[in-house]
Amino acid sequence: MEIIKVESVTKIYNTGAIAVKALDSVSLGINKGEFLVIAGESGSGKTTLLNIIGTLDNPNSGKIYLENNDISRYSKDELSDLRLNKLGFIFQAYNLIPVLTAIENIEFSMMLLGIPESVRRKKALEIMNDLGIDELANKKPNQMSGGQQQRVAVARAIVNDPLIVLADEPTANLDSKTGENLLDLMEKMNKEKNITFVFSSHDNKVINRASRLIMLKDGQIINN
Repeated sequence: MEIIKVESVTKIYNTGAIAVKALDSVSLGINKGEFLVIAGESGSGKTTLLNIIGTLDNPNSGKIYLENNDISRYSKDELSDLRLNKLGFIFQAYNLIPVLTAIENIEFSMMLLGIPESVRRKKALEIMNDLGIDELANKKPNQMSGGQQQRVAVARAIVNDPLIVLADEPTANLDSKTGENLLDLMEKMNKEKNITFVFSSHDNKVINRASRLIMLKDGQIINN
């Protein structure tokens, strides 16, 4: 079942007098349950494409459909609600809130949705148990290793049962073994819970795990 459709998307960044075409009429469909990797060299457009799929950036032209709804027409408030309810994000720099403990970071999006404290605490504890990070519950980000922070970021991304999880270079700041362990974790979530993952990465560890690989070069898909 196709849950995301990117249709003839072009993105141009204007830097002074120079216009850089980051994406050039890209079209792509993403199916439920995929473990999809968007790969390419630096400057190929992979992060731009991921950000546009995640509504963190807007295309200059083209359309994005989520569950057959044209979200390129959505207002800022509608997009904010969509990100909160339907999308999970894992960033290269973890992006945990430094003053919150691990469990509070995981609960944060549920708090924004108005989920009662008892319910969100139970759900956060369940996801931490699933990911084997129970011992981190009361630790703040500066008390964790990079790998531990990224595991908490994965828990935060999937706790609301999102339609799709978008991961931008999630292994970039991790050593090889920690990166492989993180990928094992996400692959497990993909297979057991049918969570759809979309990565942007140039890391072979990530690329080799892909159920489908999309290669970008100069803002265009080159392997379809």
